[in-house]
Amino acid sequence: MTILYNLFVLIFSLLLTCIFLFFFRVVLIKTGLIYFVKNKWRSIEDWFHVYQFFKVPEFNESMQRNQFYHKVLVYLNSLTSIEDSDFTNLFAGKNPNEIVLHLDPNQIIEDDFLGAKIFWINEEKILVLKIRKADKRRVLRPYLQHIHTVSDEFDEKNRELKLYVNVVDNHDDRKGRWRSVPFTHPSSFENLAMESDLKNKVKSDLYSFVKAKQYYHRLGRVWKRSYLLYGPSGTGKSSFIAAMANFLSYDVYDIDLSKVSNDSDLKSLLLQSTAKSLIVIEDLDRYLTDKSTAVSLSGILNFMDGILTSSCGEERVMVFTMNSKDHVDPAILRPGRIDVHLHFPLCNFTSFKTLANSYLGLKDHKLFPQVEEIFRNGASLSPAEISELMIANRNSPSRALKTVINALQTDGDGRGALNIGRRSVEENGEPSGSFYKEGINAVKEFKKLYGLLRVKSCKQSQSLDLISRQNEG
Repeated sequence: MTILYNLFVLIFSLLLTCIFLFFFRVVLIKTGLIYFVKNKWRSIEDWFHVYQFFKVPEFNESMQRNQFYHKVLVYLNSLTSIEDSDFTNLFAGKNPNEIVLHLDPNQIIEDDFLGAKIFWINEEKILVLKIRKADKRRVLRPYLQHIHTVSDEFDEKNRELKLYVNVVDNHDDRKGRWRSVPFTHPSSFENLAMESDLKNKVKSDLYSFVKAKQYYHRLGRVWKRSYLLYGPSGTGKSSFIAAMANFLSYDVYDIDLSKVSNDSDLKSLLLQSTAKSLIVIEDLDRYLTDKSTAVSLSGILNFMDGILTSSCGEERVMVFTMNSKDHVDPAILRPGRIDVHLHFPLCNFTSFKTLANSYLGLKDHKLFPQVEEIFRNGASLSPAEISELMIANRNSPSRALKTVINALQTDGDGRGALNIGRRSVEENGEPSGSFYKEGINAVKEFKKLYGLLRVKSCKQSQSLDLISRQNEG
C-alpha cells in the first residue's frame, strides 16, 4: 500500500511539474507576461531609489561631433545584454554570415558594473545615462573610464583602415579637402621581399614607437616618427608604406602637393588629419625642384616639425619618398625632421630568390647560379620589373627564369653596379638592408621589354605613368 501511495505521489508531482512548465512556456513566455512583470518590478524599484541622469549628445553646441558619444555607442553595441533588449536592430557584418546587433531609438540597455545597476536610454542623437545617486560617487568615474578602455579596444580590433587623398575644390580657390576610400592594400612585412633581420629591425622600431608615449612626453618631444624612403621607381617604397599602415593599423593620408594651393593650405590638411595615421608625401624631391609648386621650402619644413605639427595631434608617422636625396637641402634631412633613412636599391640576388619563392614557389632551381652570376657582374632590374615578368610566366617557372635572365642581359647591364654592396637602411649614419616593391613603372617597363608597347610621344608616356601610379595605390 505504501509503495502504491509513493508511486501515486510521484506521478502526481510529475504531472504538476508538466502543467507548470506548460503554463510557464505557453502562458507566461508566449504571452509576454514575464516582460510585463519585469517592467512593473522595475517601476516599483524606481519608487524606492533616487536616480541621476547624464546626457551624452552626438554633437556639441558648435555642432562638432562628440567623440565620447561614439565611444559609448561602440561600448553599448558590444554588450551581451543588447540581445535581451527590445527593438534591437540586426545588420550584416564585415565577414560572411556575421550578424551585428545595434541599438534602436528609445531602447533601454541595462549594464552591471561593480555591483551597481546602470541604465542607458537611446534617445534621438542623445544617449542618457541613468544611475542611482547612492552608487554615483563610487561607480561613475571608473565606469566612464571602463567605457573608454573597452570602446578603444573594440575599435582597434574592428575598425576599417582608410586611405585619404586631398582633392581640389574648384569652388573654393583650390583649397585642399580630404576624400577617403577603404584601405585594402594587401602588402605586409611578411610578403615583402625583405631580409629577415632588417624586417625585424623595422618592425621593432615601429612597435617601440607605438609604446613610447610616456617616454616622448618625459623628453618633451612630440610623439611622432619620420621616415625617408629613397631609391629608383619600382624598388619598394609604396608597398613598404602599405606594410607599415597594415602593421600599425593606421589610416593613410596621402598628400599630393600639386593640389595644395599654398603653405596655409598644407597646414589646413595637416589639421584635418587624425592621430594614429601615416602622413605621406611621395616624390618630395621632384616638388622641391619644381618652381611651379605652390608650397615653399619654408612651408614644407614647418609641416615636418613646426609648431603646428606639435599641436595638432600625436601618434603619427610621417613618410616622405624621393628618387634621390643627393641634391636635397640638408635642412630637410636633418635629425628631428627625418628620423630614419631607408634606401631602396635595385634588385640583388637575395631579393631575387625571395621573389622567386613568392611568385613562382621556387626555393631553388638549376638556373639560379646563372642568375646569380649576372647579378654579380653588375646587371640589375627593379624588383617590380622582375616580379611582373614572373607573374606573366607564372605557369612555367623555367620559362619565367629564362625571361628574367634575358631581360637582365638586354636591359639590366650595368644598372646595378652602383648598388652592389650598398645597404639600404640608415639611421644616424648606420647602414643595414634592402627592400622590395611592386613598382610605380612596372607595367611600362615590362611591356617595353617585350616590344608590346612603343611610346611615340611624351604625352602617352605620362599617361601610362599615371595609370601605373593608380594601380600601385
